[in-house]
Amino acid sequence: MTLRTQQTCAAVAPFAVWMALLMALPAKAEMYAVRTAVVGLLMLGLCLGFRPWRQAIRSFRPSFWGLAVGFLVLFLWVWPEQFAFYRQYCILGSPSTVEVDHGSKLLLGLQLLGSAFVIAPSEEIFYRHFLYRWLDRTAGHWTEASGTRFDLSAFLWTVGLFAVGHNRLVVGVMAGVLYGLLAIKKGLGASVVAHVTTNLALGLYVLQTGNWQFW
Repeated sequence: MTLRTQQTCAAVAPFAVWMALLMALPAKAEMYAVRTAVVGLLMLGLCLGFRPWRQAIRSFRPSFWGLAVGFLVLFLWVWPEQFAFYRQYCILGSPSTVEVDHGSKLLLGLQLLGSAFVIAPSEEIFYRHFLYRWLDRTAGHWTEASGTRFDLSAFLWTVGLFAVGHNRLVVGVMAGVLYGLLAIKKGLGASVVAHVTTNLALGLYVLQTGNWQFW
């Protein structure tokens, strides 16, 4: 296996493992904790062993644009839920049945941490950096430090695939567009900050209000 193939596998592995465990394990707080632990340890190993992941972590720093986009996506994700039409026709699947008594505070805390600091970075590495560059055949390899140019076809495919992976397609598209433009204009670190901000703030909102449908 060549070094480039190893690096590609390293980019895909955390997100792929998360999705595989999501499909294989029951939708319970305990299983979310298992997914968080497994993928979190995998990401830690990659950060220690692969330069691209170390570079991504080093670029994870306070970012005005990252925070601004993160909170904007949070608003777009939550605000439409007040409309019956949106709830009936724009959300796929049945509402979440997670409740506080289904898991201890520790398990809910792990779900918050997993959503913000495990799945959000792994999605950004996969969608905004690896997949986008793979679809844009004229761009550099995902491990290269050169800037990312805008390619409409690659951008739309990435946004569409990201939206399909979430049960709220309309706001999923909006989030994909905002995260994608941010990654292109300000770099992967900014989009990671934005996604982490959205997921962390959304998790805190869920714990505070009991709107479990967002989890």
